Amino acid sequence: MAGKDLPVSPLALPLPGMPPIAGIRLGVIEAGIRYKGRADLTMMEFAPGTTVAGVFTRNQCPGAPVEWCRQVLPGGTARALVVNAGNANVFTGRAGRVAVQATAGAAAGLVGCRPEEVFLASTGVIGETMPHQKLTAALPALHAALTPARWQEAARGIMTTDTFPKGAVRTAEIGGTRVTIAGIAKGSGMIAPDMATMLSFLATDAAIPAPALQALLSAGSERSFNCVTVDSDTSTSDTVLLFATGQARHPAVPESGGEILADFRRALDEVLMDLALMVARDGEGAQKLIEITVTGAVSDASAKRIAMSIANSPLVKTAIAGEDANWGRIVMAVGKAGEPADRDRLSVAVGGTWMAKEGGVVPGYDEAPVVAHMKGREVEITVDIGLGQGRSTVWTCDLTHGYIDINGSYRS
Repeated sequence: MAGKDLPVSPLALPLPGMPPIAGIRLGVIEAGIRYKGRADLTMMEFAPGTTVAGVFTRNQCPGAPVEWCRQVLPGGTARALVVNAGNANVFTGRAGRVAVQATAGAAAGLVGCRPEEVFLASTGVIGETMPHQKLTAALPALHAALTPARWQEAARGIMTTDTFPKGAVRTAEIGGTRVTIAGIAKGSGMIAPDMATMLSFLATDAAIPAPALQALLSAGSERSFNCVTVDSDTSTSDTVLLFATGQARHPAVPESGGEILADFRRALDEVLMDLALMVARDGEGAQKLIEITVTGAVSDASAKRIAMSIANSPLVKTAIAGEDANWGRIVMAVGKAGEPADRDRLSVAVGGTWMAKEGGVVPGYDEAPVVAHMKGREVEITVDIGLGQGRSTVWTCDLTHGYIDINGSYRS
């Protein structure tokens, strides 16, 4: 089921203007891999000397493209990216490996680089052999039509069950020189924080060594993509790649990064967070975006595990879908997290209204403002554990019948 077949999420945000990034040409084409009448193959070409960083799924049954990217990432350089929608190339054995080798080889021949400088990603149905002949046959025409200004088309070309394209842009300064960061993402279901939670591709004209770039991406992903969940299911294809073309003229950045990248780090984190929250906003069947903040835990890690337990609870998510101010479900999710918690110190608030404090309902509690808050599109839950200083915020969406409708007909 392609994104164009689904009603646009009521939480959708408009795709921003996506400026060209020096050192990148990109484009899309219809290869007929699965979908009819829509672009399903995306390509980016990078200037020589482009560095790359990546983070990938922790699912133990990853797709062949993930294995390929992990294998070539230590080289630290990239000249091309090829992404297809409609077929995930997962659980396809030797045929999957043949497909990635053929694709990388074909793209390398067009760009004039080594196959190991070509990065690959696939999204779509699991367990079906990739018709890579269609893909490689479409690459020459796609490569010939690449231009610097097709970011918005690329954002649409990587969609599957997404209902809106996702993109973000920021600028930053490195040593007084302005640089740009642009990124696109796809993700709607099979979203859980065990790396990246979807596909996302970011690029900058900055000149940043691969080790420093990797440190920035890993840390930023932990604070953004790894704090978002839709359904607790970790995709086999999750990939986030960040490319730095080196076209901007700024003072040299050491391999260790350092303070010279402080503003770049800020901008990158903002782009990553924008994209991660768009994924939550586009959760399959979602009608509400939910922000969950846990304070007072024994550590930040404990707070995050408790917050994710709440975020992944079907009972919490369905209560919010039904606009039911049932704080007992939140307490249940805290207790099942397996983290230190004391029932008699626990406090729960929704929309800034404390419903329960120190293990019991607040005297004179009035449910009306909570119900009013839950009727909105964005719902805030706060839980104080009362045991320490640990804190974490995560994001999810409600669980509606639309999730069943989408996933029950995914292959049709």
